[in-house]
Amino acid sequence: MKWKLKKFIVKILRMNNTPHEIALGIAIGVFIGILPVYGFHTILFLIAIATIRRVNKIAVLAGTNISLPPTVPIITWTAYDIGRIVFWGKYDPLTWSDFKNISFASIRSRYLPLFVGSLILGALCAVFFYYLVYFVTKRIMKKRADAKREHHERKKV
Repeated sequence: MKWKLKKFIVKILRMNNTPHEIALGIAIGVFIGILPVYGFHTILFLIAIATIRRVNKIAVLAGTNISLPPTVPIITWTAYDIGRIVFWGKYDPLTWSDFKNISFASIRSRYLPLFVGSLILGALCAVFFYYLVYFVTKRIMKKRADAKREHHERKKV
């Protein structure tokens, strides 16, 4: 698992994108991944990569994977609670039994605070991941450039 992740990161970094383009891709993907548009994440991904020219497309796809099965309950719960705050507690809090006994009617009755909360949570997470990925990518690229320059200087001597 660790080796595959490292190969994936190296592949992204070798695509000749700037740290901004990679970080923007992750941020857009994270925003899309947090939205509660179940079954439409791929369509939003395709729209994003078709309309935004200077972005790392693999990074967008990687960012959408924030909503994997282990994280979906956490994202959903957090987004719903943010939505409840926005709507001044007008909606009942979620419970574990809500997740166990999920139905279309229960989703529909709570979708508005979930969607609004997801927009806010998605925006916050997108900003966080943008800066995190930007600075990490910039640092990695600088180290690689320094190592390359040092290697060429040794060859000259």
